[in-house]
Amino acid sequence: MAAIGSDGKSTPDGVRAAKISRYLRSPSTRMAAFGGLLTYLSYAYAHGSWANPVLICVSIFVGVFLPSYAKLSNKAELWANNQFGFVTAGRLGRFIPQLAFNLVMFWLMLWGGALNQLGMASVGGIAGAALVTTLASQGTQYLGGYLVARGIGDANRNTLVGILINVTLAALGTAGVPGAREGFLFVGFGLGGALFVVGLLSDIRSVAAPKGGIGLFFGTYNPFHNSHLALLRKAIEQRGLDKVIIHPVLIPKLHVDAFRKGEIRVGRLKDGFQIYEKTDKADSNVDYFPTGNVFLPPETRVALIELALAEAGMADKVEVAVYSDIYYGKGFQGVIAEIKRRHRGVRLHVIHGTDFGGMLVRQIADECGWIYPWCILRRDQVSATAIRRGAKGMTPPIVTDVLDQISQNLPIVSAGGRTFRNDNGVLTEGN
Repeated sequence: MAAIGSDGKSTPDGVRAAKISRYLRSPSTRMAAFGGLLTYLSYAYAHGSWANPVLICVSIFVGVFLPSYAKLSNKAELWANNQFGFVTAGRLGRFIPQLAFNLVMFWLMLWGGALNQLGMASVGGIAGAALVTTLASQGTQYLGGYLVARGIGDANRNTLVGILINVTLAALGTAGVPGAREGFLFVGFGLGGALFVVGLLSDIRSVAAPKGGIGLFFGTYNPFHNSHLALLRKAIEQRGLDKVIIHPVLIPKLHVDAFRKGEIRVGRLKDGFQIYEKTDKADSNVDYFPTGNVFLPPETRVALIELALAEAGMADKVEVAVYSDIYYGKGFQGVIAEIKRRHRGVRLHVIHGTDFGGMLVRQIADECGWIYPWCILRRDQVSATAIRRGAKGMTPPIVTDVLDQISQNLPIVSAGGRTFRNDNGVLTEGN
């Protein structure tokens, strides 16, 4: 129970206790504890190390720190993506620290007598076991990301599940259990190796793309800003695109599910933006807001995109598509399938940045067939996050004007010869 001071506010001890309570109630925390137990049982059974103190300590470490390990793995990949803009670089960014971690863990357990030396030798010793384990882990974690892109789970929890599956495979494989060693090597070199090959092919397509066709530009556009316009112009010019189709994120599947479960809510409104916040039901180990927790309503974001394109004289080259039913039912995979249906045989290019959302779009496009990525390393400091925090001069004039009218809570917003009703930041065209 949180401690309450005389002024009716929670004390620091109360806040700390509430955080600990949420952490202990978190499904990810319980899953990590299960992971520690699974690590112990898998290696103890496979290697006959039930009473080994090193294995017990390693298992406790896994059970306590696995959620943090999953988060750090995701952050390492994101950092590498932002630095280099290649899928392979991002996967290496995740691979290298995980390989180092596995090398240390296997060395400790072998040194402490927790592992069967003959079984370890059969998979190449410490180095071989760590390499195959890391490759297999990459493959299972990629499958977790594949599910996230389809609205199943979240990045950190799916990463955690992938790691748990890999723990069992590694324990049995390094013990030389009949059939398990072969399965361990197959999953490692097969699934993990295939993952890197797919990423490498995507990177090759990004630098050796033919010109012509249609560009796809997906994002939240929260709000649409000057860099979006610059990216569009540059992509159209460099790839010789006939046109670009913009489809904004409406309400992300992660948020739809979290709202339904009561894990997040709209806490308040500020200048027409909805401020999302977590509730007591939220999982403390889940990143509900990888791109921030401040959002313009989807209807308003669409209107701002259309107005900015018209003002920039690009309405004839850029189409704003909103396939609501398809998006909510099948996500961007469904949107891409619909665009392919409407433009059969036309070469497609996907335009994206290197942030979390941009690389997720890249992954979706890679999974939807032979689509050519056009990646931009953002170095101009213009961002929707900065705009939401109050930065000025980053949006087209008409977007700045509309946002100003919304912040004044005017009932009618007029811009670009169009008139909108304003209902707490939700713009609906018409008087």
